[in-house]
Amino acid sequence: MAETEQLDAGGLRVHWQPSNKFKTTTIVLHIKAPLEAETAAARTLLAHVLQAGTADYPSRRKIRHFLDDLYGASFYADVGKKGENHVLTFVMEVASEQYLQNESPLLPKALTFLLSVLQSPNMTESGFSETIIKEEKQALTQRIRNIADDKTRYANIRMLEEMCADEPFGLHPFGSVADMEALGNDELQQAYEQMMASDQFDLFVTGPGSKEEILNVVEPAGEYFKTGERKQAKATPSQPPAEINEVVERQAIQQAKLHLGFRIPYTVDADEYTAVLVTNGIFGAYPHSKLFVNVREKESLAYYAASRYEPYKGILFAMAGIAPEQYEKASEIMQAQLEAIRNGEVTEEELTTTRQMLKNQILEQMDSARGAIEMNYQNVLSNNTRTVDERLHEIEDVDKETVIATAQKIQLDTIYLLTGEEETA
Repeated sequence: MAETEQLDAGGLRVHWQPSNKFKTTTIVLHIKAPLEAETAAARTLLAHVLQAGTADYPSRRKIRHFLDDLYGASFYADVGKKGENHVLTFVMEVASEQYLQNESPLLPKALTFLLSVLQSPNMTESGFSETIIKEEKQALTQRIRNIADDKTRYANIRMLEEMCADEPFGLHPFGSVADMEALGNDELQQAYEQMMASDQFDLFVTGPGSKEEILNVVEPAGEYFKTGERKQAKATPSQPPAEINEVVERQAIQQAKLHLGFRIPYTVDADEYTAVLVTNGIFGAYPHSKLFVNVREKESLAYYAASRYEPYKGILFAMAGIAPEQYEKASEIMQAQLEAIRNGEVTEEELTTTRQMLKNQILEQMDSARGAIEMNYQNVLSNNTRTVDERLHEIEDVDKETVIATAQKIQLDTIYLLTGEEETA
């Protein structure tokens, strides 16, 4: 895969990575703004309303017909957070005409459509379509409510809400049900105007195609994307807590969810980023990791046990599904696995296997266009230029001493337990 080339059109940054290993071209538009309680729900609803219709294709049905005419192209919107950034994402995948007979280039048509989602939305003088707003609000409200049904996901969200109660990272990117239900056309138009005026737009194009095709579409579109100062999220440093916050929540469930939230002073832009990946790999990211082997296999304390690093924020969390009565013992043994790494109990096999797993993950990620784009966006957000080879070498360079030093920087902040209701006599 060739190196990424950046082309600018007004305030739109275009990241072009040509590749003939894919038969389709993937287009991803990331739109970044600070994650804020006041705007999260409106921005989320806006993304879904924009996805549901444009001026030329004012309904999902008409968009579907257009995509069918592009040989079954796909198009969808997504909303998430990367650290304290709120990111709206529009994704389009289109076949390359070189694999089709008698077809003019499809990439310019797909790009033109994707940009029209922002430039020419389905709006009249009175605003967005009230019917579409109502439909999308109902769907999103239901999705927010459904979070409570997946208890592992719910427990992790609640743990982060408790751990980051005074930080934007504690917010769910969709906002709350109450926020979503309160939105109307005025708020949505305001969110749209704010987005076009001050958000950061990054357009990634990976796959077959030519630079000329892309420039012919994006250069005229550049005037819609204002240049100048972008609204930036203020990073809140991950300070170790004065005391460990312990939260117990009760619901009518059989299996308890134990989630431990740790602070670490390294994020994706730090030199120590790769060392954290390796340390987390030894701690709990893989089936050979200490959490899985010792908490689940040896002690039979958990139905699952794993850990995950949140690189845009500097948080690491460990989670396990346990029997309610095993809470104290499970918490103790989970924390003991990190303590073991701090004390140097890291075998050469653990280190070698973790390095190999991480390298395989990166190579697998690069085998998909979405994965390659995600890696590029990570470089954009971290003001870095890590190539795949550099990432692989960085992993190989992490030794046992570095892992021990990194583990010593990981501080427990919050213990969150979602458990069954107490039995009454």
